[in-house]
Amino acid sequence: MAHAAGTDSGDAQGISKPDLAQAGLKNTAKFSSPAARSVRQSAPATAPKSRLAAAPMAETTDAANPTLAVGLDASAASAHAIELHTSVTSATTPLDITVAWGDGATTTASASGTQSVISEHTYAELGTYTVKVTVTDKAANTSVTNEVAFTTAGSDYTPYGPTRLLDTRNGTGAPKAAKVAPYSSAHLKIGGNGSIPAGVTAVVLNVTVTSTTSGGHITAFADGDEKPSTSNVNFVPGQTVPNLVIVPVGENGYVNLYNGGWEPVDLIADVTGYFTQTASSGYTPLAPQRFVDTRSGTGTAKGQLAGYGSFGTQITGLGKVPASGVTAVALNVTVTNPRSDGHLTVYPSGQQAPTASNVNFTTGQTIANSVIVPVGPDGRINIRNGGWNPADVIVDVVGYYSP
Repeated sequence: MAHAAGTDSGDAQGISKPDLAQAGLKNTAKFSSPAARSVRQSAPATAPKSRLAAAPMAETTDAANPTLAVGLDASAASAHAIELHTSVTSATTPLDITVAWGDGATTTASASGTQSVISEHTYAELGTYTVKVTVTDKAANTSVTNEVAFTTAGSDYTPYGPTRLLDTRNGTGAPKAAKVAPYSSAHLKIGGNGSIPAGVTAVVLNVTVTSTTSGGHITAFADGDEKPSTSNVNFVPGQTVPNLVIVPVGENGYVNLYNGGWEPVDLIADVTGYFTQTASSGYTPLAPQRFVDTRSGTGTAKGQLAGYGSFGTQITGLGKVPASGVTAVALNVTVTNPRSDGHLTVYPSGQQAPTASNVNFTTGQTIANSVIVPVGPDGRINIRNGGWNPADVIVDVVGYYSP
């Protein structure tokens, strides 16, 4: 539960959006293999007629096109794409260049003498690939090859939880139960926490601020990075408010949640998934489609969701969502006409409701939040009303994740 007993929430916040401001390529690595690593291959003009095996041809300074060599420099052009600089050293003569990208695809190009050739390729899946380049001088019956290992820069999503990683009210994920002081940060371990692997590049968190006594904001950022001049959650005195955040994870596996307010606050963070540089789930956006509206009986029984009650609803096989292969769903979840303070929790079917929240509300408030939640084995999700009294619930699907 992300609302504190006796803590009032604030005014309606409207529709919250995931924070994608930091989702671009960051600290893109370079991958190189110098020309000195070129492997030269040449063949005799005519095959030996002796029954004895021919001795290997010795490399000599008077070999055909003796300067022929190739150096490789690669970098990420996008999440799944590589930009390859092939630097050829050669006598002035026509050359053929073949690039084997490591995923079964090959491309060719032409060159003449010493020059640099730039080419790009997009991989269907994230991963590490060995790129092999062969430069051939047909006139001299000579070729050289070089290889470079390249790792895609993008990250795929893996659904997780939802699971509470931080609650400063009771000390979960923190050194002790204590509010986060003004102009300071909560230091939250992500990589290696629970079943989250080390080496994650970003994490999806529902960050909630509560027990506020002044206005302010919360900024989420990777540990080791400079704090950005942006905010993820904004609040006023006495308010409890959540927002969905996608934030990079530091190389040490930690993120920081910075309190930009004038007074201490309590922070809660629930994880719903993470990103890694290995093939997992990609995102497919959809035009928003209403799957649930308790006011009209869409997707569930007509009538308000009772206090501490829950219902399940089908996600897969409806609308534009595929019938199979869906690992998680992106939602906009709205509560309206609540008869008491409370919160909503969205979670996969087939499991107990977690100690987590997605939307916090006060009596009579209409408020929404973005939600990314794993889908159960039967393609369904559950929504629980953590308030004391009934409330109407609306669920709009805006996209899904699949391998």
